[in-house]
Amino acid sequence: MKVLKFGGTSVGTVDALRNVKYIVEHQQEPVVVVVSALGGLTDTLIEAANLAAKNDIGAYRIVQDITTRHSEIMNTLIEGEQIDDALNRVRALFYELSNAYTDISRNEELTEADLEEVVSYGERLSSLIISLIINDATYFNSLEIIRSNNHECDIEATNTNIANTLGKFKGKVAVMGGFISRDSNSRRISNLGRGGSDYTAAIVASALNADSLEIWTDVDGFMTADPKKDPNATVIRQMTYQQAQEMCDKGAKVIYAPTIKPVAEKNIPIWVKNTFNRGAVGTLITND
Repeated sequence: MKVLKFGGTSVGTVDALRNVKYIVEHQQEPVVVVVSALGGLTDTLIEAANLAAKNDIGAYRIVQDITTRHSEIMNTLIEGEQIDDALNRVRALFYELSNAYTDISRNEELTEADLEEVVSYGERLSSLIISLIINDATYFNSLEIIRSNNHECDIEATNTNIANTLGKFKGKVAVMGGFISRDSNSRRISNLGRGGSDYTAAIVASALNADSLEIWTDVDGFMTADPKKDPNATVIRQMTYQQAQEMCDKGAKVIYAPTIKPVAEKNIPIWVKNTFNRGAVGTLITND
């Protein structure tokens, strides 16, 4: 089994999602697919939360825009009779999101718990919709699997949940959201921080002893320099976990820095690949 993670730009548009669908459906072995929210959506959800706290009707205009964006993707990529059932499943999440903003407006206050909840809808929506777009995919609710304490993953509880859910999965494609979790003690939504979807994928790969972890993003891999500053920059074809960690610690944004440790401890290879350039070799990260 492999774990594939797709970031916000990889799932942000209809064309991008067609690439994701192709990549996943052409895998030769079972996969767990971990996805971020649609590109830019997390910031939009935060913006609406701040407006709601001021009792600003603009929050509901944003909810309508979010609903339209996701619905248009579904109407384009889901065919035939399946669309009605798919829309009904997703509408329940839109309804919950709208109610969450109503509660914020009523209280005229944005608490940390409120923000954690509304932001979680990005991954909750994307993971459900992508599971409906990909043939033979099964949806798994990350809020029932990933556990945390003070925004740090509760590894023991999470590994137990992974074993009892994904570990028993016999299908070809499992889809889940990254970043989101529930607190082990309070059970309230408590997310893993920006970039946490990469980390979620690494935790799942480690718990399942996956054959590899693939991080699909919008670049060809780690580069010798910032290509925006150096036109002669080239892709680093292979590097060690330590080298990748050092580059991340110095500011490379190819993958979220905490992602490396869980898979390095199990010697699980990491591939960094480009969703928009499937033929690119990418960067392979291993012990050697």
